[in-house]
Amino acid sequence: MQIETIETTPIEGQMPGTSGLRKKTRVFMEPRFLENFIQATFDAIGGGDGKTLIVGGDGRYFNKDAIQTILRMSAGNGVAQVIVGQNGILSTPAASHLIRLNGADGGFILSASHNPGGIDEDFGVKFNAANGGPAPEGLTAKMFEATQSISAYKTVTAPDVDLGTVGDVTLGEMAIRVVDPVESYQALMAELFDFDAIRALFAGGFTMCFDAMHAVTGPYAKAILEGTLGAAKGTVVNGVPLEDFGKGHPDPNPIWAKELMDLMMSDKAPDLGAASDGDGDRNMIVGRGAYVTPSDSLAILAANAHLAPAYRDGLAGIARSMPTSPASDRVAAKLGIGSFETPTGWKFFGNLLDAGKVTICGEESAGTGSDHVREKDGLWAVLLWLNILAARKRSVADIVAQHWQDYGRDYYSRYDYEAVPTDAANTLMAHLRGQFDDLLGQSFGNMTVAAADEFSYHDPVDGSVSQNQGVRIRFEGGGRAVFRLSGTGTQGATLRLYLEQYSGMDGARDLDTQVALADVRAAAQAICDMEAKIGRTTPDVIT
Repeated sequence: MQIETIETTPIEGQMPGTSGLRKKTRVFMEPRFLENFIQATFDAIGGGDGKTLIVGGDGRYFNKDAIQTILRMSAGNGVAQVIVGQNGILSTPAASHLIRLNGADGGFILSASHNPGGIDEDFGVKFNAANGGPAPEGLTAKMFEATQSISAYKTVTAPDVDLGTVGDVTLGEMAIRVVDPVESYQALMAELFDFDAIRALFAGGFTMCFDAMHAVTGPYAKAILEGTLGAAKGTVVNGVPLEDFGKGHPDPNPIWAKELMDLMMSDKAPDLGAASDGDGDRNMIVGRGAYVTPSDSLAILAANAHLAPAYRDGLAGIARSMPTSPASDRVAAKLGIGSFETPTGWKFFGNLLDAGKVTICGEESAGTGSDHVREKDGLWAVLLWLNILAARKRSVADIVAQHWQDYGRDYYSRYDYEAVPTDAANTLMAHLRGQFDDLLGQSFGNMTVAAADEFSYHDPVDGSVSQNQGVRIRFEGGGRAVFRLSGTGTQGATLRLYLEQYSGMDGARDLDTQVALADVRAAAQAICDMEAKIGRTTPDVIT
C-alpha cells in the first residue's frame, strides 16, 4: 500500500473556533474540504510520523465516512497507531480520557456538540492535544495558517476499515485498535465516585430519568446507570444514538429537553431528571419541580464535591467562564481556595488544570467537569449529583434551597439571538465598546451602571492574553449583563445576552426568574440599542 500525495488548493472558511471547525454537513462532504483541514492539522502538529492518535465522534450523519477519511490520511501521514471507538463512537470526555490513558499525541473528535445533525444540519471536527484538551490558541492559529497555504494532502487508497468489531487491525503499516467506547470511561467513573452508595440509593427506591437525546451518551448511561448502578430499566430514554438525533436538537436545556422538563414539573416526576448533549460534554440537572441552572449546579457541585471519594481531600480551586454567574466564586471564598474567571471555551481551563490550580470547572452553557479529563463531562456531572444525593439524603430542591440560604441566590438567564446578520451583530458590539466611559453612573430605569468593560484574560500559567472576550456591564445592587458573539453556530452570528441579579442572603425567596431580571434586561437592551441595531428584542431561545 503506497502513500499518495494529492494536489489541492486552500479553501475559504476553515478558521477553527473555540470548539473546532463547524459547518453544514454538506460543506464537509464537498471534495477536499475535510481532507484539507485534516492535513492542515497534521502540518500544524509537525506531521504524523510515529504518533498515536485517538479518533471517534458522536455518531451524527457523516461521522463514519469522515473517520474512514481520517484513518486513510493518518496512514498516509505516517501515524503509528490509531485507537478508535467501536462503530466510530466516542463521547468527547471519553476521547479525552483515552488520550490521557494511552499517552497519545492527541486525537480527532468529530462532533458539532449540541447542534442538530443530519445531511442538511451541522458537522464538526476538532483536534485535542496530548493533555486531552482542545487545541490551545497557538495550535489553532497554526492550523488556520496551514489551511491558507496547503498545496497537497497525504492519504492511502484502501477499503474501509471494519470498525464494528473490537480488536486490532492494520491499514498499511499503521496499527488500528478498535475499542469498546464505554469500558475505559466507566472504569474511570468507578474510581471517582462511591458506586456502592449510588447503588444503594437506587435500591432504596430512588427514581431517575436520563434523556440521552438520541446522542452519544445513550450507551454510556445505559451501561453505568442501568447496568452497574442498578437503576430501573427504562431510566435512560432516547438512548440509541441516531445520525439525526431523532430529528431533535441535542442541547440539554429546558427548551430542547421539553419532554423531560414537562415530566419533572408534573405529579409523575421521578426524583432526578438529567440530560446530555450530542457529544456528551454538557448536562442538565432537574429535581422534582426544580430546575438547576448550570451556574448554580457548578457552585453546588463544588461545595459538595468532598462527598465523592475523588475529591475527599478538597479542591485546589474553581474556575468558571466569564459569562457564568459568580455563584462558584462565593463557594471558593468560603473554602479558602482560588477562583478563576476565564473566557468561554474549555481550552482556557486546560492550563489551570494542568498546573494544579483548579479541580472543578464550569460554564453557564451546561458544561462542568474536573481534573479527571480535560473536557467538560456531562455524565460525570450527573454521577457527582447522584453521589451527593446519596450522601446527603435530601432532595434536589432541598439541596438547592439550602445552598441559596448559605451563599445567596443569583437569578440568571441567557438570551440567544440566532442567525443575526454578521454586520448587524458586529455593529451592536462596536456600539457597546464605544460608550464604556459614558455609561458610568448613568441610570436606565431602576438600574445604575457601576462598571463597563471588555473582558480580557491574562493566563496566570503561561502569561498569554486573550482579548475581546465579551462586554460586561455591571450595575449597582448586584446586577450584571454580558454581551458576547458565539462561535457555535453555522449561519450568521449568534448574539448571547447573559442577565443576572444577585439577591443576597435572602436568596431562598422564590421569585420568577424573568421577573427578577426585568430591570437588568430592560437596561441591557436600552444600552445596546438592540431594536435599532438588530431589529428585534425577543430572543430565539431563553435558558
